[in-house]
Amino acid sequence: MHLIDTHSHIYLKDFEEDIDDVLERCREAQIQKIVLPNIDSKTIPDLHRLTDKYPSVCIPLMGLHPTHVKDNYKKELDLILSQFDTFIYKGVGEIGIDLYWDKTFQNEQTEAFIAQIRFAVKKDLPVVIHARNSNDEILEIIEKEEFKDLTGVFHAFTGNPGVASRIFRQGFKIGIGGILTFKNSGLADTVKDIAMEHIVLETDSPYLSPTPYRGKRNESSYVKLVAEKLAEVKNIPLDEVAEITTENAIELFRL
Repeated sequence: MHLIDTHSHIYLKDFEEDIDDVLERCREAQIQKIVLPNIDSKTIPDLHRLTDKYPSVCIPLMGLHPTHVKDNYKKELDLILSQFDTFIYKGVGEIGIDLYWDKTFQNEQTEAFIAQIRFAVKKDLPVVIHARNSNDEILEIIEKEEFKDLTGVFHAFTGNPGVASRIFRQGFKIGIGGILTFKNSGLADTVKDIAMEHIVLETDSPYLSPTPYRGKRNESSYVKLVAEKLAEVKNIPLDEVAEITTENAIELFRL
């Protein structure tokens, strides 16, 4: 059995003291690959350091996270997208629109998102989308004819079945993580009727730890707990969850 964590930030300072142990626990939990979306220009060196040290496990993506879009976003975006001239990345991310924390830079977030998905289409790369309180805004953009060839995943999916249907019509997948294990999230009720072909697993480490680690630092080995919960929700064997979600991730990121 092999699993893939399609969304993790284990290159952050939260892991600088024990990253080798974290990755050993991943190996023991049969985590085959870990996809690492970038955040902003400041995180690029740490992202590269980890992927250089563990190239067979850690898969880098490059993008500008919506909550890090500020007045200087054009300069920041130029620096981030220029990385593709030198390094090989398996996708553009983490990108999107976040209307939960602060709407001050909503217009700039939208402009940065559109710039990055245009870049992804040009480079024929998948995108990892952060859509907090912004599913409708993002779907209205990617449903345009200009982006008909765009592929990717809606990370940390918490939408309703109607939102899920719109996502799947665009050929996107949904990332399911620790929220699935939260007692009152309601996500299990939505996911139980979603075909496995649309799902990839993720942790969003160090955030959104699954039960029983909720409130503590998340790490990529915990993706196995998400897989176990998904097997329970779907009433299928864990091996089947692992096999299908791993194949989905391999296809999506061309691993």
